[in-house]
Amino acid sequence: MGITNTSALTETAYYILLSLQKQSHGYAIMQNITAITNGRIKMGAGTLYGALSALNAKKLIKECESDDPARREYIITNEGKAVLKKEIERIEELLNNAKLYFSEE
Repeated sequence: MGITNTSALTETAYYILLSLQKQSHGYAIMQNITAITNGRIKMGAGTLYGALSALNAKKLIKECESDDPARREYIITNEGKAVLKKEIERIEELLNNAKLYFSEE
C-alpha cells in the first residue's frame, strides 16, 4: 500500500486559502491569519506575497478588481475551495487517528 496523496498544503497556504473565503487584500489577510491563530502566526509580507503568487499560479486563488488601485485583492477559486476541503479532510483524518491511538493507552 503506497501513499496516494502527497499534496498536503503548507500551513501558510492553508491559512491564506481559509482567509480568502471573502475577497481581501494582503494586509487584511495577514491580520486575519494572526487573529484566527490567536497570534501564533504573524506572517511577514515576503512570505505572504510569495505564497499568494504561487497560489495564483496554481489557480487556487485569483486577483480581483479593487476599489483601491493601490491594493491588490484576491479571492479563493472553486479549485482552491476543493483543495482546501481535501486538506481539511486530511487534517481531520490525522486528528481522528491520533485520538484513536491515544485512547488505546
